[in-house]
This record gives sequence, C-alpha cells and structure tokens, in this order.
Amino acid sequence: MTLILQVQAVTKRFGGLQALTKVTFDLAQGQVLGLIGPNGAGKTTLFNVINGVYTPEEGRILFLGKDVTGKKSYELAKMGMARTHQIVRPLKELTVRENVIVGACYGHENHDLISAAKIADEVLSFVGISARADQLAGSLNVAQKKRLEMARALAARPKLLLLDEVLAGLTPSEIDGMVKTVLSIRDQGVSIVMIEHVMKAIMNVSDRLFVLDYGQQIAEGGPEEVVHNPKVIEAYLGDPQMAQKLMEEG
Repeated sequence: MTLILQVQAVTKRFGGLQALTKVTFDLAQGQVLGLIGPNGAGKTTLFNVINGVYTPEEGRILFLGKDVTGKKSYELAKMGMARTHQIVRPLKELTVRENVIVGACYGHENHDLISAAKIADEVLSFVGISARADQLAGSLNVAQKKRLEMARALAARPKLLLLDEVLAGLTPSEIDGMVKTVLSIRDQGVSIVMIEHVMKAIMNVSDRLFVLDYGQQIAEGGPEEVVHNPKVIEAYLGDPQMAQKLMEEG
C-alpha cells in the first residue's frame, strides 16, 4: 500500500487557542478519507496545515514520502496537491475557461497557455459546465461555482485533492451529481480528503472517516464503525437513532 499523505502528531495554536492537538492519520493512494466533526472542530485548519497555509507548532506533514512541513501552497501545488475552498472565490472578471487555465498553468505539470487551454476544456466537460466556458465566472450560480472550483483544482492534475465542503448549499439532486463526480475522480486514481457535513453523501464516497472535535481526533475507521461510535454520536450526530438512519439511507 502506497501512502500519499501522512499527518504525524500535528499541533496548531493561535495564541492561547489550541486548534489542533497531535492529529495523526495516513491516506493511501486512490482512497477517499472523509473528515467530519462539529463546526469549529478544526477541520479547515487541518486542511490549511496540510496545504501549507499554516505551519504547525509540532508534528510533520509527509506528501509522497517527503517531509513538506512548512512548505508554501504554491510549492505543494507544483508537487501535485490541490484543494478547493469552502467559500468559493473565482476570478470573477475572467471567464470560466480562463479560471481553469490558471489552475493548469500553476499545477505540477507546468503547462503553457496552449496546452492549459486544452486541459481546461477537458476538465470543464468532465465536471459538466463546459457550456459556461465563455461566461464570466462571477455570473455563475452557487452550484456552478462549486464545479468551477473543482475544475480549477483538477486542471492542476493533482495526485492529492483536498475538498472543503463542496456539497454545501447544493440541492439534493446537485449533491447526487457532485457525489458521482467525486467518485469519478477517485476512479482516476486521485487520492481525496473531503470535509463534509452531508453525512449520507460522505458515507457513500469515503473509504474511511476521520472525526475531529475541539481539534482532537475522537474516531477513525470505516463509515459504519464511526457513525456508531458513542463519542461521535455525542459530539456530532447527537442522537443514537441518527446513526441507524444514516446506515439505512446509505
């Protein structure tokens, strides 16, 4: 089993606030890890540490077997790590295609504008918004912006993709469509860590779930195991019957 990401005893503080405490997990190539927990649990902070936005006070991040702790986000992008953001911020005055071209140019394959444009058209077709290619990115609705955010990340040709609440604000049918897209990305061999609150969806796409609460790991394992964990029910699901409902729906 090839490990693409190793998070080793990562601790992050902001002044007197302990945001993460000795968080540890591995991600194997081609797997999907669902990262769940209450609001404020430290999920996006963990993404920011992995992605080089923050440097941890303690611990290490290994990507493709190399210690990348403290490396900048653009350096990690060149190595093959890409992410989406919970609050999408497209380059509004550029077209949808131009936004995705940017992703291709700054990914790890170092494409020029001509090849980046070809990749952009390919990725836009893959995520289902090729008909919007010539529109200004600022004119898209929420669901389309989510897909643009994903397209821009995919254009970087990542080996590891960090997805931060790509289902938030979507309708049930839009969620189903996005879940299919995530599974298609995994089927292409891309490893994924995915923050999500839509439990039915995250259970259907994840090989494993990892649960944070107040910056600490409280559970890790298969979806069925995790949703029946008493600590997860108490901290996040709030109701033992919810666990059973999730399994029946999943």
